[in-house]
Amino acid sequence: MKVEIDKQSGFCFGVQNAVEIAEKALASGEKVYSLGQIVHNDKEVERLSSLGLVSVSHDELSNLTGSKVLIRAHGEPPETYIMASKNNITIIEATCPIVRRLQSRIREAWLKIRDSGGQIVLFGKPGHAEVVGLLGQINNEGILITSAADFGNINVRRPVFLFSQTTMSVEEYRVLSEQLGKKMAEQGADPATNLKTHKTICGQVSNREPHLKEFARRHDIIVFVSGTESSNGKMLYSICKSVNPLTYFVSSPEEIDQAWFTGKKSAGICGATSTPKWLIENIRDLISNI
Repeated sequence: MKVEIDKQSGFCFGVQNAVEIAEKALASGEKVYSLGQIVHNDKEVERLSSLGLVSVSHDELSNLTGSKVLIRAHGEPPETYIMASKNNITIIEATCPIVRRLQSRIREAWLKIRDSGGQIVLFGKPGHAEVVGLLGQINNEGILITSAADFGNINVRRPVFLFSQTTMSVEEYRVLSEQLGKKMAEQGADPATNLKTHKTICGQVSNREPHLKEFARRHDIIVFVSGTESSNGKMLYSICKSVNPLTYFVSSPEEIDQAWFTGKKSAGICGATSTPKWLIENIRDLISNI
């Protein structure tokens, strides 16, 4: 049986950057805390924990003083930095540069339109760390939507500045933007002037969608490797599943079922932007030995 790893799978730049910053900080031998799990992958969290990285919640952060705390790739709202300053906490900045730029763009748009009745609308996952950080930039005055069902929260007669969480589906964002434009037109507002859609989905994420569709079609079976908490993992897995029904979601080698491969001539292995390459390779080795 042919076994192939998708070359584009594995950590995106932002996650790889955060992990490398954490490893460098841990090399000094000092205790380093991560505000939330550094990446939505239990196996990678376990590896970094063995090196001394300790994950803490926001509630636990308030009890730390004089410590070193890493801000993960998802980013944080301003109040986190204020609390850290009050508690004499040294921040190790690992926010993804793409997320950091998006935080600035949303804040700049909000400052420009808030006195003229404009609305900041964000397409994203409720409670996701990146979303919390983005909305925090604008005093939580943005409108979060996950589908057209949330359009009722928007005053479609007023200007809308639409942004997206960086790891959402490009196709879903495009469709949602079109639906919102039609809704505005139905209510007598001209979307050409009242709807400003910003392209804020990470290129590494958007480029994986068409690539994974082609990869999934090429193999009899697909094994998608991801942590169960990864929003990006759930989205990319569904894309693979849509073109290849024999797509299986696993988080560790122990979840592999040999029966999946009976009579199969080729197996493709891919993963989320939060899945470490070493874990994908371990699963490749296991499947190759079946």
